[in-house]
Formats: sequence, structure tokens, C-alpha cells
Amino acid sequence: MARTLIRDLSSHLDETVTVYGWINTLRLQRRMQFVLVRDHTGLVQVTHPRGGEEDWIEAAFEEVTLESAVKITGKVVANPVVKLGGLEVLPESVEIVAQAETGLPIDEHTGLDQRLDWRFLDLRRPSQHLVFDVQTTIEQAMRQIADDEGFTELHTPKLMGTASESGAEVFKVGYFDRTAYLAQSPQFYKQMAIAGGIDRVFEIGPVFRAEPSFTSRHATEFTGVDVEIAWIDSVEDVMAFEEHMLQRVLADVCAEHGEQIAELFGVDVTVPTLPFPRVTMAEALTKLRATGWDPAGEAVDLDPEGERTLSALIAEEYCHEFVFITDFPAEVRPFYHHRRADSADTTASFDLLWKGVEITTGAQREHRHDVLSAQALEKGMELAPLAQYLDCFRYGTPPHGGFGLGLSRVIMLLLGLPSIREATFLFRGPNRLEP
Repeated sequence: MARTLIRDLSSHLDETVTVYGWINTLRLQRRMQFVLVRDHTGLVQVTHPRGGEEDWIEAAFEEVTLESAVKITGKVVANPVVKLGGLEVLPESVEIVAQAETGLPIDEHTGLDQRLDWRFLDLRRPSQHLVFDVQTTIEQAMRQIADDEGFTELHTPKLMGTASESGAEVFKVGYFDRTAYLAQSPQFYKQMAIAGGIDRVFEIGPVFRAEPSFTSRHATEFTGVDVEIAWIDSVEDVMAFEEHMLQRVLADVCAEHGEQIAELFGVDVTVPTLPFPRVTMAEALTKLRATGWDPAGEAVDLDPEGERTLSALIAEEYCHEFVFITDFPAEVRPFYHHRRADSADTTASFDLLWKGVEITTGAQREHRHDVLSAQALEKGMELAPLAQYLDCFRYGTPPHGGFGLGLSRVIMLLLGLPSIREATFLFRGPNRLEP
């Protein structure tokens, strides 16, 4: 008999169906056996009276263990007493497909590190499965809006012959008779595509950062969402696209998973209004210093405390969860960020904060070869390792800009998770390379 998903059982009342799943709970009472079976769509109660003709079903339920994989065929009947959808399954056959060993290594009270050691078991929890249903919806929404806006999706190399960007915090790997580097970002390749006449570039792919960081929002390997747009008038074009994209993403997540997220995570998904608030870095520093942050008055960038405090101020002033911080000083931005025409010390760049955490860095890029080379030298960089990158700007590259967004951070903040580790299928950090 074909499989019926648990979420669809209400459409099969008084019919015989077959359910595939895992044993979630066993309540083997003196007169009745109550077994909760779980698949990726929900839970159903299987009810069997003792002492009937089907004593082999009774024996099967006595033998089976928690988390065993089973196939159960039975009749779906209404029972208003049952809390799980007001229905239950009366079994006619039980097949133990794979018996689980007794003594599960994790349960709902297990700490995160041990749960990550047994990630395949941890993922069976409905809340953990929902994380990746939400991730799927997010990516589908991003790809749809990119397609609607005429973007071309590329897959850039993750093995590079020279270290990307600053050259710091990169992983070195042996590559035949030479050294290669895992890409920190597809930044240079996105710009190469722009120089090649692909006006709008989009990628979802892995990013590697050799940061010895143990915070709740850092990983050594994560999934990045990267966008680059040609022929922009200003960095405002880039911010406008991103806020439009995120509004669409959250609307789709709310429609598809809003009720489940509220039930399993206690979070109400808010679809943001447009436009997002914007404050310059100078304005942000002024607001923060008024609260007592940075008492020495020397900071030119924000630390995590500053990001949280600024987001709280913006939420109070604008009733908004998002805020763009713009116009960063050139000293804290990469050499390829475009400088404001009226201030050589200020870049046409931005960070996007959501709920007090940075999720995006973006900017208009410098597209003029001579200016770009001068800015690299100003940063103390050698031009020879950048030669192939710089060549992209020698033959007429249009004004362009883009951003990089951390997918796991978005999921973490959306679901109110305490750590990016729970928003990642298999987390990689300084102390974790398994499973």
C-alpha cells in the first residue's frame, strides 16, 4: 500500500492507510497500547487494545523501542478525545523496519554540543526539521525574486590561487604542487562577471572564514547569499533591492510556516514595511554615545553591543526591526569600496542590522582601474597578487555594487535561535569538524 503522510490523514477518515515513521512515544498500559508515530509532517496516535485476536500486533508494540523505524497499516478513525487532530489509527499490521538500540544518546534536555554530536537524531525533532523547511522557503523566495529581477545565478570557484580580499583569515589547502585557498567570498568573481557583461549576478554558496571565533553568530564554513548589480546610480539601488528581497522572503515564510514557527519557537514572523530606516555611521555613533556607549569617543565602527543598542534605539524610534547603517569610514572598509565624491574618507557602503545583529555588508564598488589600484596601495596591499582582479577594470567596467548576506544568521534571527549552530545542518567551527 502507498504511503500516506501524517499531515494528510484527516483526508482519509474511515480508510485504511499505511504510515511510515519513527516511534516517538510508547504508553503500554494494562488494557491498551498507545503508540505515537512521527514522520516529518507530524504525529499520530496508534491505539491497540490488548487481548484481541491480533496478539502479534500487541507483541510487536511490546518489542519495539523508541526511535525505531516502522510501517503501520490501519484504519483512520475520528476520536475527539485524541489531542493530535482528533483522530487515531487502529493498526491492522505493524512492520518494524529497523529496531533502534535502547538508551538513546540524546533527549530534549541534552546540551547543544552533545546534540550536534548526534545531529541525525537531533534533526528528527519537529522543531529542527522546521529549521530546514524554513531555509528551503527562504532560498526559493530569493531565487524567485532574483529571477523576476533578471539576475543570472552563477557558481563561483571555492578554490583560489591567491588569497581573496585582505588575505587574512583564509584556509590554505594543498593543491598538487602548490598552495590554494578556500574562498572567503565570491566578491572578486562577482565583479568579474559584471565586467563580462552579466548585469545582475546572484549566488547561494559556501563561504570559508578561518576566524578563531567562538561566538553564537560565527562559523568557519557557512552559506552566503551574494548579489552584484551593474549600472547602478548609487549604493541606494543596492539597498533598495535587498530590502525588497527580504520583505518578499519574510512574507513567504510567514505564509508558509508562520503558524508552525509560532507553535514550535514562540516567534511571530513580522513582514517588514518599506523602506527600511537608514542612518549614517556618524549619526549612529552620535546616538550611541548619548547612551554611554564608547565613553572614550574613539570608535569608528560598531561592536556587537553597539549593534544591539542601535537596533533597540531604531526599534523605539521607527518601530522597525531592520536598519541600514551607511557611509562607513574608508579605514574600516575594503579597498574596493567606492568613496563618496564629497568625502574621500567616506565609503558608499552599508551594513544591515536585524534584531541587533549584522546580517549583510554591502557597497558600491570602485569601478575605475586607476582609483582602485591607488586605494589598494593606500591599504598597504601589493598589486601583483591582485593583477587578474585589477585587469577586470582596464577595459570599461560599469558602475556596480552588491552585498553578501549570511543565510544562517537570517534563520537564527527569524526563529529566535540562541546560536547559529542550530540554524546550520552540520556546523563547522574552530573546534568542530565532525560529524
